[in-house]
Amino acid sequence: MIIERIVGNLAEVDCTKRHMEKVYLASDDLVKRIQRVTTDHGKEIGIRLKEPKDLLDGDILYMDERNVIAIQVRADDLLVIRPTSIRQMGEIAHQLGNRHLPAQFEGEEMLVQYDYLVEELLLQLGIPYERSNRTVKQAFRHIGHHHG
Repeated sequence: MIIERIVGNLAEVDCTKRHMEKVYLASDDLVKRIQRVTTDHGKEIGIRLKEPKDLLDGDILYMDERNVIAIQVRADDLLVIRPTSIRQMGEIAHQLGNRHLPAQFEGEEMLVQYDYLVEELLLQLGIPYERSNRTVKQAFRHIGHHHG
């Protein structure tokens, strides 16, 4: 089976009366438009998206009257950063930007993939954080950039 488009997302479609199969992906794989995956029931699927769109947690790859195949993102090892002031937010955002590290935001929290050097920096700056395994909704996208 070759999947060329996303049918919907589990957050928006009621699939409770259908047999559910999951494709477990690392967050890094969400940016790949072409890949071969296997469901948790052993079914091989090719993904070849026609649109240049990142995959998201809960995206439905296939759905008929009885069956659904959807993406579930595996948990990432993350640093969950909780600055207590705009100054702390500015300091850590500047430092992470200098390292070209992608970040995501959920409410008042900044999420970055675990890096021991970033953890040391957070300790030096006295910025509250915790290390946590969490599922992110979208890929950490690295933005191509070079200093010239």
